[in-house]
Amino acid sequence: MSNRIKILSMGAMGQRIDEALDARYDVYRDEASDLETILAEHGNQIVGLVTRGKNRTTDALMARLPNLQIISNFGVGYDSIDVVAAAKRGIVVTNTPNVLNDEMADFTVGLMLATIRRFPQADRFVRSGQWEQQIFPLGASLRGRKVGIAGMGRIGKVIAKRLDGFDVPISVFMRRPPADLPYPCHSSLKSLAAAVDVLIVVLPGGAETKNIVNAEILEALGPNGILINVARGSVVDEEALIEALQTGKIFAAGLDVFAREPHVPEALKQMENVVLLPHIGTATHHTRGLMAQLVIDNVISWFEGKGPLTPVAETPVPAHA
Repeated sequence: MSNRIKILSMGAMGQRIDEALDARYDVYRDEASDLETILAEHGNQIVGLVTRGKNRTTDALMARLPNLQIISNFGVGYDSIDVVAAAKRGIVVTNTPNVLNDEMADFTVGLMLATIRRFPQADRFVRSGQWEQQIFPLGASLRGRKVGIAGMGRIGKVIAKRLDGFDVPISVFMRRPPADLPYPCHSSLKSLAAAVDVLIVVLPGGAETKNIVNAEILEALGPNGILINVARGSVVDEEALIEALQTGKIFAAGLDVFAREPHVPEALKQMENVVLLPHIGTATHHTRGLMAQLVIDNVISWFEGKGPLTPVAETPVPAHA
């Protein structure tokens, strides 16, 4: 048996990560072999795990990996990992913050504009030949609108910075606003929704935010309101959203994330007041490369005894790391 460090890789991590880890460690991939077989044969030896979050990292899985030390997550969101269980077991969880802030902010503003100005619908109008028969109808505008951002973490702050250049009023929702926050802050999501015309959701996923954008919030957003979700599909009650869009309780929605990806409800696909994207907020060679390198660097730094580079708050780094 090799004396090299043993790593479990869950999900298709990509060539960059695969090659970097293979050069240093013995890597067992659930894409190439049955996970149950890997756990049965190598579970006691595996000390590191890299994951894209497609499959959940549960307490039960961690129990099958009794010597696991670090979980390096590809992405900022890590709601697919039971971080409470990880903390109890002394396992450090890392994610990939900051390197994707600009990409996500650019993307979010683009999705907002595409939804308001109906870019995809206009594209289809031209491609179908309808422009030769009639003029594309007048539509909505960003002018005169108030924009709300639900979630003012790293990405939310950069989105706000981008929106400053559009000369629109900005308000935010956060429970513990800093004293120097330059925007009006609402202590409840309903209050923010009632105060704005565009609601951008950048909240983390997880039990605390599941379906936080519900029928009550959409009702508060109102018939002129537009919902932009670039966070997690779990934060929006999809049934309530569909009903709100169908009945005119809100005007439109731009969605990059869904509750049961890659499944998208047929009702959403049939609507002309919705822009649907396949979870591509960070899907560029540039940003995915930076994210991949941070996954790699967290693993290498840990096993070189230097500690993790970007540990999540819920899993404090042991004093000896």
